[in-house]
Amino acid sequence: MDELVNAISGVVWSPALIYLCLGAGLYFSIRTRFLQLRHFSQMLRLMLSRESSSAGVSSFQALAMTLAGRVGTGNIAGVATAITFGGPGALFWMWLVAFLGASSAFVESTLGQVYKEKIDGQYRGGPAFYIEKGLGMKWYAWLFAITTVIATGMLLPGIQSNSIANSMQSAFGIAPTVTAALLAIMLGFIIFGGVKRIAVFAGAVVPFMALGYIIVACVVIALNIEKLPGVIALIFSSAFGMDAGMGAILGLAIQWGVKRGIYSNEAGQGSGPHASSAAAVSHPAKQGLVQAFSVYIDTLFVCSATAFMLLITGQYNVQGPDGAALYTGIAGVAAGPGYVQTAMENMMPGFGSAFVALALLFFAFTTIIAYYYIAETNIAYLTRKQERPWLGFALKLALMAATVYGTVKTADLAWGLGDIGVGLMAWLNIVAIILLQKPALACLRDYEAQQARGVDPVFHPERLGIANAAYWAGRRAEENLAAEQEAEGQVAQPAPAKTS
Repeated sequence: MDELVNAISGVVWSPALIYLCLGAGLYFSIRTRFLQLRHFSQMLRLMLSRESSSAGVSSFQALAMTLAGRVGTGNIAGVATAITFGGPGALFWMWLVAFLGASSAFVESTLGQVYKEKIDGQYRGGPAFYIEKGLGMKWYAWLFAITTVIATGMLLPGIQSNSIANSMQSAFGIAPTVTAALLAIMLGFIIFGGVKRIAVFAGAVVPFMALGYIIVACVVIALNIEKLPGVIALIFSSAFGMDAGMGAILGLAIQWGVKRGIYSNEAGQGSGPHASSAAAVSHPAKQGLVQAFSVYIDTLFVCSATAFMLLITGQYNVQGPDGAALYTGIAGVAAGPGYVQTAMENMMPGFGSAFVALALLFFAFTTIIAYYYIAETNIAYLTRKQERPWLGFALKLALMAATVYGTVKTADLAWGLGDIGVGLMAWLNIVAIILLQKPALACLRDYEAQQARGVDPVFHPERLGIANAAYWAGRRAEENLAAEQEAEGQVAQPAPAKTS
């Protein structure tokens, strides 16, 4: 089974996908004139917006839901495996794919907002919606939706639960079967509560867990600050094959850096637009900018925190393509959360291993919640014209089963299945956003033009020549009707009686 899964993963993650991810990010960065730099202050301001509605969540809650999916085991175990198989230089390529991917995240999340719908009183959107409405390719939209339901509902949850089980067993001696049962119970409570409960849970947990992890990582780095310049030099020399010991794995550094970078920050993968479409905003570009910033939080902050801890403490291994050891700093520990737990425990005895286990529990559990929301949104797309309630119930059971299954299976199998899911989604979505870039770029120009006039940007799709944006057209019609009724009421109001 492991060999079959790894063979399929190797085909999906061929060099063509690596070039596609990097190339799309560079292309969109150029087309948007590097918005990830120009609009950095705007990202921070919009991120804290509390605007919401009965059908949607605030920008901050949508960001938290997105980060729930992005900040997961990839930020801990994924970084460890990237360094193991790609060397320290893999971190540089993770940084690069995050920087360039921020523009891809803007495009896909803006498109999600443009073509979103209101289904059963909730905003829904994502690649399946904008592929059908923007490209007019319903078969392609269905292909993406079905692929995403399988990927996020069955293939990806096992990676998260497997890492939780391994870290809990290492730190507290808790058997994987016990962890599986507890995860199933907690998961059932959250996913049967709907999108509002998911948004509230993510908004409360994600900022706390990410900030706490970064602070502890900064403490570890500060205690070894004299080693930081050497570590940074090692990252760059390894990234370009200039390090004598790591020169043989330059290609692997790029491959693993991009693969784990995409898995971690999900830029271009097509998962981010699902949560971003749930936000109640006045202009699609607003949420696009917020989602671009989420890539920074995930990779430049959280992933870097993990990598610096490992490299500064020397608690990592590197192996060549033939399995030969190129560097051994933590013998006898498999690539994954064990690296980070060992590094933290050495620095903070009696605290480090347990802290990493708890951090990973929050990171990975919220990611499983986000996977459910993504899968549920695609179920809603597939059934929006003919209700099939049993599909939603079946999804809940499948996700819980996949979580339990991944908890007790091997890490290699879990990661192999997850890589297939991420790769297939990335292939389908990146091709779609390249074909459908014009509406997103038009939204950016419109947003910037309104900002230059000193007004709060409001979206009018008909003025930009964007068709099939039914939600926004309906919203404008409702606002115009309300304004007309208010005006008529003022005209019809009788004049006050004169008094002598």
